[in-house]
Amino acid sequence: MEETKKKVMLSGIQPSGDLHLGNYLGAIKNWGARAEEFDCYYFMADMHTITVRQTPADLRRRTLTQLAQYIACGLDPEKNTLFIQSHIPAHAELGWVLNCYTMFGELSRMTQFKDKSAKHADNINGGLFTYPALMAADILLYQPDYVPVGNDQKQHVELTRNVAQRFNNIYGDVFKVPEPYIPKTGARIMSLNAPDSKMSKSIPEGCVFLMEKPEDIQRKFKRAITDSDTERCVRFDPENKPGVSNLMSIYAAVTGKSMEEIEAEFDGQGYGAFKPAVGEAVIECLRPIREETERILKDKAYLESVYKAGAEKASYVAYGHSLVCNPWGEILAQLDEKPGVQVVDIDLGDLAKYRGQIPILSGRRGDLYRTEDRT
Repeated sequence: MEETKKKVMLSGIQPSGDLHLGNYLGAIKNWGARAEEFDCYYFMADMHTITVRQTPADLRRRTLTQLAQYIACGLDPEKNTLFIQSHIPAHAELGWVLNCYTMFGELSRMTQFKDKSAKHADNINGGLFTYPALMAADILLYQPDYVPVGNDQKQHVELTRNVAQRFNNIYGDVFKVPEPYIPKTGARIMSLNAPDSKMSKSIPEGCVFLMEKPEDIQRKFKRAITDSDTERCVRFDPENKPGVSNLMSIYAAVTGKSMEEIEAEFDGQGYGAFKPAVGEAVIECLRPIREETERILKDKAYLESVYKAGAEKASYVAYGHSLVCNPWGEILAQLDEKPGVQVVDIDLGDLAKYRGQIPILSGRRGDLYRTEDRT
């Protein structure tokens, strides 16, 4: 019986800072559950990180720490391909090619370029502007069916789809056009002290980091923004109670309880009881991740074996897909990333016709040299 080929899923996170609760609940926690259903590729996007100035030693440390955290969060290297982006030269190579098929207007409309330009006004570099083309290369190299993203990242997947379709319209079906995969739960965790903004390492007081000390986590939750309600204050109402609703979403994600169960649990209690309870639940959720990350980081040889094995498999996929094309770039046959043999019939009688249509051949200097048929 022929084995059914799994659909491919790919995603990555920049090692620009320590991973936080939003990364875990919004993305990584969901990734681990998909290995049985999908062929999964997850990477450390270190090439994207250098659009903002980095200290090399710190970037290397954060990259390895992020890899250890991926594993500690449940991404089994035996079931998922984990790799470092810069270890696969094909990312940069295809990134340049796709730069040439991405329109200036498309790049100028990307919201992250506008946001980062405002934050780093002294370093508005070309990479910051063209990074969506590299992001498209990150995705299209592996021909994924799905790219798990939050609602705020859908714009990048849409650009990738546009670039892939534009390229395919010119050269044939080269790239698979991926679909965004948005999880139904835990997709967007907001800042504790600015609940109208996504949790981000750039607002450290409103951000809970995976490796943070328990006492610091509890302190941040006790200081989390809520409101002045005193009766039935713990209720889910994102429009009128964004801070409380965010805390309830976090509590639901780490305990598995429904909003109705949470409201019943804290009925008649104030924020003085609710906020520490959320903090304690998060502490217990992150404790095994922190401890396992610390253990893995002590085993440098193991980490090296994981990222080298991941790079080998990722390179194998990225550099596969051998093609047979006619002189005008039309694809006659194509293989995938697995070893294989493709037989194609080529009409040698067409050679003279094709060569007659190539202008450079009409410039031969027969008075200076001659060609010989030595067959």
